[in-house]
Amino acid sequence: MRHPLAAACLVLLLPMGAALHAREMAVPPSGVIGVGAEQLDPAFWLRQAPSPDAVVLDAATIAARNAKLLQVDPSMHDLQALPATLERAQVLKWIQDLSRRPTHELYDEAGRSVPAATLDALLPSLALDQVPATQKTRYGLVVKRAALRSFPTSLRVFSHKGDTDIDRFQETAEFPGTPVAIVHASQDGRWLFVVSPRYAAWVERDAIAEGSREQVLGYADKAPYRVVTGATERTVYTREQPGVSQLQLDMGTRVPLAQGLAADQPVNGQHAYSSWTLELPVRQADGSLAFSPALLQKNTDSAADYLPLTHANLIRQAFKFLGERYGWGHAYDARDCSGFVSDVYRSMGVQMPRNTSAQAVSPGLEHTLFTDKDSRAVREKAIDALQIGDLIYIPGHVMMMLGRIDGEPYVIHDTNGLSYRQDGAMRRVQLNEVSVTPLRPLMFNDTQRYIDRMTSIVRIR
Repeated sequence: MRHPLAAACLVLLLPMGAALHAREMAVPPSGVIGVGAEQLDPAFWLRQAPSPDAVVLDAATIAARNAKLLQVDPSMHDLQALPATLERAQVLKWIQDLSRRPTHELYDEAGRSVPAATLDALLPSLALDQVPATQKTRYGLVVKRAALRSFPTSLRVFSHKGDTDIDRFQETAEFPGTPVAIVHASQDGRWLFVVSPRYAAWVERDAIAEGSREQVLGYADKAPYRVVTGATERTVYTREQPGVSQLQLDMGTRVPLAQGLAADQPVNGQHAYSSWTLELPVRQADGSLAFSPALLQKNTDSAADYLPLTHANLIRQAFKFLGERYGWGHAYDARDCSGFVSDVYRSMGVQMPRNTSAQAVSPGLEHTLFTDKDSRAVREKAIDALQIGDLIYIPGHVMMMLGRIDGEPYVIHDTNGLSYRQDGAMRRVQLNEVSVTPLRPLMFNDTQRYIDRMTSIVRIR
């Protein structure tokens, strides 16, 4: 996910050069070539996986890799390493790297051109003249699933009339309990510019509770804890504590268990014997950080630790998102292509950069890079060597290797749609969801396959 090439990442093309594959693969009533009901069941892929339960990386190795990622990947931010005082130049760089006035025409949700005056007004809203020469480093915790934006505005803008899915001001989302550094506020005071481990962007002030460095950075290390292993889960409704009522927790979110509570006493008006009692951050009226118990039913999908990194778990976790609507920048309470693969791996404790552009080349990940000089034979050899869980990148898009049918590789990915040529005619199927598709026939344009435009293969090993 990243702006300039995003539209290209969402369409799968299969022209004349792949006609052989199209003829060999069945086209079911859905129109999704090569995919029937069997392929939509994770059990189908588990049966074919060699040694599906073998541990690929143990927890200690994963922790070491995560620590290295923070140190060597420029898209990541090690909050532990931030100085006690931030310089104006650093804060301006964070903001100006992101918040650049758009130079191309944009449209609103009604398909009307966004006036130049509206775009011009975005720059004063940044209040860059109010960034002090130095400032004490402040910290906070995200208290609810929160959108991170290019500018301090809720205005949704789009590159094309009628395209109301890809909001160009939507960057990503952060989840409850994520630590951030608070470095600036918008002109109207309603937005904060924050730096999280994987992103730096604008977020609405009411999504952040400010606390001490020790409170904020220590929260992630609290134990015991639960890890959300379902696609999304929600805390139990509570009238008594609205801030933690039906709170969405996405896959991979780690939340500590509350300590020191009497086992026979109610939590927020409800007995806790059939639920896990979590400790969640809440924002007090003055914006400061506090913590509240919240209940997560024991019949929801969570675990006492991150799942083992195995091929079986990669398949199972990916399929928990099957059919979820595509959400650019984690919009629609969902996720996009890079958010999908990173959330799957996060449930096994593996941290990754947020966007495809960073994931594909991260010095903290094991990757094979491809350039225009690499021949088709070199690329085909790499495709033949793909393993379950490998991540395949083309400009602006990422897919996860799922398995093979009669030697042909299949992937699972969050995509807008696919097109293929059948009996000489182009057929397009709008997907807009996490989908299973074949890989080899997919084309980037009328002359190049996805494989021809492949930029990287990342293997978490």
